[in-house]
Amino acid sequence: MSDTALPVALVGDALPVPCVDGAERPCLPFDAASASGALPQVLDAVEGFLPWYSSAECRVDYKAQASVLAYESTRLATLAFAGRGPDSDDVAVICQNATEAIDHLAVRLGLGSGDVVVTTVAEHHANLLPWWRAASCRYVECGRDGTFEPGDVAAALDRGPAPRLLAVTGASHVTGWLPPLGEIIAAAHHRGIPVLVDAAQLAPHRPLPAEANYLVWSGHKMYAPFGAGVLIGPRRMLAAGDQSLLGGGATSVLDPNDATWMARQEREDPGSPNLIGAVALGAAISALQGIGWPAIIGHDRRIARLLRRGLAAIPTVRLLGPDPGTDTLPVATFTVDGIPSALVAARLAAEDAIEVRHGCLHAHPYLSRLLGLRPAQARTSREQARNGGRGGMPDAVRASAGINTSERDVARLLRAVKRLVSEEPPVRYRRDPSTGDFYPAGPVPQPVSR
Repeated sequence: MSDTALPVALVGDALPVPCVDGAERPCLPFDAASASGALPQVLDAVEGFLPWYSSAECRVDYKAQASVLAYESTRLATLAFAGRGPDSDDVAVICQNATEAIDHLAVRLGLGSGDVVVTTVAEHHANLLPWWRAASCRYVECGRDGTFEPGDVAAALDRGPAPRLLAVTGASHVTGWLPPLGEIIAAAHHRGIPVLVDAAQLAPHRPLPAEANYLVWSGHKMYAPFGAGVLIGPRRMLAAGDQSLLGGGATSVLDPNDATWMARQEREDPGSPNLIGAVALGAAISALQGIGWPAIIGHDRRIARLLRRGLAAIPTVRLLGPDPGTDTLPVATFTVDGIPSALVAARLAAEDAIEVRHGCLHAHPYLSRLLGLRPAQARTSREQARNGGRGGMPDAVRASAGINTSERDVARLLRAVKRLVSEEPPVRYRRDPSTGDFYPAGPVPQPVSR
């Protein structure tokens, strides 16, 4: 049983920020799907490690050995967090985030234009662009509610030529939808196809699928925003393809015309590793394990239900994705009839100190389908973007919660949305034509150092 009651406060929660009426209000973060604050345990671990920070390369002094131990301890912790037992042959490569981890894998797999990677239209761009560049992509389509079935994935896998990889999200960062990973991975393995799960959104909320061949996730979405992510995969993945990063530590011997490479694991960390990020990631893993998945999942479900059903009940608000009763992560993406999404986000920030995300959410294909854009509309928005305009891009507002979100926080967000859909703005807002964002016109209270 966990001794930690949820919600828990994160570093920076409830800081007073100035609003357009001259009052200061406690900031309310609803952007956990993009980046979370740090858990207090994570900050404590970083501050405790800093006096011992040292180069972890080719030194035998005490501080250097302490740094090596901290780094390797996090590597082992990530393997355990990914469900890899002590006898597993899998390795953990610590990267700067999930994006770099996917790019790293794309290089290591040695893909070419004749290879096929099956992925889905529901992915974050980070799980599309590396495959689009390295190979030929085959896409699993989704319905208007943003979901697809294992049978849809199987059909894509069965088309020729046979794919080298299935790359699929563990949870949608747009709708919070949880694909049936067990069935999807089983379908791929039945056909002899390895699977990468992009777990960047899943990792802070649910156990990771141990049966996936490759896993990536990032600390900045799981309460460790210090620039570390991880790639998990079988040791043999390090033997193929090219080295994605080269530098100090990658070779044991080097002359101008020849190189003798370090062992496979060691040469994946050229240069000075991000020891602080690794310590933070390890501390976040320990903290989440201390809270326990039953408590986290129960809290997620309560917040998701209040958030999604509450937004769907507001007149003129359109909730995107599956039915509000569907079990999802606490993520809700929505539009408001007659109000640009960029203005909704700006008003929530400037008038109520509520932090949400707006825009395409790094998911152009998915958001276009959720919004029901016709092909001609999608083409028009792309042309506008190519010409420097952002106003016509697919756009929505996303509110996303974490272990620091309370039921009172959800109620505050819902009150703010209800007010802005029914009342005129208290100040005039201007739109930046280059970004599409809105800002209060006239003097704006500036952030102050505290």
